[in-house]
Amino acid sequence: MVTNILHEGGELLMLCHRIPYPPDKGDKIRSYQWVRALAECCRLYLVAFVDDPRDWEYAPRLREFCAEVYLVPLKPYLARLRGLPALATTAPITTAYYRDKRIAVWVEELLKRRPIKGIVVYSSAMAQYVSGHCFKRSMAENCRRIIDFVDVDSDKWRQYASQRRGAMAWIYRREAKRLLTYDTAIAQEFDLSIFVSQAEAAFFRKVAGLEIEPHFVTNGVDHLYFSPDPTRASPYPSGRAVVVFTGAMNYWPNVDAVCWFTAQVWPSVREQMPNALFYIVGSHPDAKIMALASDDIVVTGRVADVRPYLQHAAAVIAPMRIARGIQNKVLEGMAMARPVILSSAGFTGIGASDEKCVLLAENAAEFAKRTSEVLLGSHAKVGKAARDFVIKYFDWEQSKKHFVSMLTDITPDS
Repeated sequence: MVTNILHEGGELLMLCHRIPYPPDKGDKIRSYQWVRALAECCRLYLVAFVDDPRDWEYAPRLREFCAEVYLVPLKPYLARLRGLPALATTAPITTAYYRDKRIAVWVEELLKRRPIKGIVVYSSAMAQYVSGHCFKRSMAENCRRIIDFVDVDSDKWRQYASQRRGAMAWIYRREAKRLLTYDTAIAQEFDLSIFVSQAEAAFFRKVAGLEIEPHFVTNGVDHLYFSPDPTRASPYPSGRAVVVFTGAMNYWPNVDAVCWFTAQVWPSVREQMPNALFYIVGSHPDAKIMALASDDIVVTGRVADVRPYLQHAAAVIAPMRIARGIQNKVLEGMAMARPVILSSAGFTGIGASDEKCVLLAENAAEFAKRTSEVLLGSHAKVGKAARDFVIKYFDWEQSKKHFVSMLTDITPDS
């Protein structure tokens, strides 16, 4: 039976593993767009964890367009301890990390007191509250469940394992296996599964052994916000050529990418351009990143506005070695009309033309060559072509329309 869960202002529940505001990092950017899209066409109930104390101030912003917002604090160190017992079971650590009785109770009570027609789960860790024995159909008769996996997170753990040895490698390999098993079961149980790109959806179908390929809705970029502005002042020292990396700097793939670049690429770039600077721009820089700070490497920490750092950089880099899905940092750099130099891992799901819209580099020598060329004035047309490309193919308004359209025509196992 086809179900339109948005018909006549239906009521929806959305569960997020992290508060979807402010939209200042990858997962929060996408979840925020879904919240806004759903809130415009239905009565939306939102539940999420808050893992950064500074984000509590944004709760009133979410309540402006949600019927109810239920937020629960998550302390990472306690969550890690909560996840450890999972090692003695067949469950993934991820679900134990995000397990909280308060959310379970709130969700159960909401489903009893409100005529919820649809449930949107953002990140599979939150599916535990509306799946299996925890979800009783009698509580939400005819309720459809949609999950946005975004990326194949289990494969990130496999990639993490390849970078580690000993006990940690074993733990990461175990998590990759257990999480894939869990995600496969969720995909089979829910009415609709979504990923961030066709490549990601096809990859999940392959590794999960599914008969039907999941759907996908691509990310977008706010190209009106991320737009060059001639009146925007530069944050950089005058007369210095700057290379910039942006992203949350306590996120392992970002830390790995930056540490690799500074060790394997940056010395060669400095030989070509002695006055060049490398800026690492992003919140929560960990000890490894802070240790990189020097005369030619600047670690900013969290900044109020990343756009000046993108606009006035000679080059934006994304030397990702561990990645899945689409890198928002790449889309933002392209939208700001900057040459983006990136690895194949950072390029996945974007599909732009090499040397026309982006500059691909597969190893340290290629990264050094490409970066030096840009700093010396080559590839001057790449930035404009990059902006034109993301405006055409990565527009949030189109992605939101696509997402909402899926919810108006759901059949079980669609």
